[in-house]
Amino acid sequence: MLASRALATDQEIRIGQLAARVYGCGCATPAAIVLHLHGGTFNDGSLDSGRSVAEALRQAGATVVSVAYPLAPDHRFPEPLEAAYAALQELHAKRRALGGRAVPLHVAGEEAGGNLAAALSLMARDRGEPKLAGQILFSPMLDACLATHSLRAADAGPVGCRWADGWHAYLGSPDRAAHPYAAPFGAARLSGLAPALIVTAADDPLRDECATYADKLRKAGVRATLHIETGPTGWPTTYSATGTEACCLESVRDPLVTFFRSAAPS
Repeated sequence: MLASRALATDQEIRIGQLAARVYGCGCATPAAIVLHLHGGTFNDGSLDSGRSVAEALRQAGATVVSVAYPLAPDHRFPEPLEAAYAALQELHAKRRALGGRAVPLHVAGEEAGGNLAAALSLMARDRGEPKLAGQILFSPMLDACLATHSLRAADAGPVGCRWADGWHAYLGSPDRAAHPYAAPFGAARLSGLAPALIVTAADDPLRDECATYADKLRKAGVRATLHIETGPTGWPTTYSATGTEACCLESVRDPLVTFFRSAAPS
């Protein structure tokens, strides 16, 4: 549980019903408190595989709480999302332990975790709490149709690829993709959401849905920044890489710092 202001990097805790890992920024007042949801395709991923992205957020000045949400197919939509929302509520209530109540609260995630982060932004708006300062989406899985040009170019499609298998495991049946919390790409109402930073790459199979979602957010009046890394980057596999293999994330530091500053209270 969150009980002390002196939480150390890599400290293992529990938040809500979920195992979590804290990445402390090492400063008295962090630029942000971030609930981070690791990558994968809903049916895989772990706290360990999310380390590189969590570290990138930490190095940009945030205190990060990375949570291990329930995985499909044993836990289908909306169970993982509701578990993540409960963790977000607890983090908001106890954010004093991580830097203070005035520190802006963000959600972030990569791939399936990016889907959950985007959905949490919708839920926080619709349910009226907690107040989010921003959402940071790294190659989020937003569109269950898998019909974009960048996915076709990667020889991915509706069957026989990791994204298709992950969507099937998470949704169980195609009709669930119509729910905006399941597939935020199709949400009809995007106004009133927290500002977004969406990170992708030129060689990212999920690039097109990232770019289109950023455009949809802007048209709905949401401040959305799209950061596209030039290739080759090896994304999205870079997200779970370690050491020198994760070097592509180093160039994301400046956009993250700028985003945190723009979301800080005046």
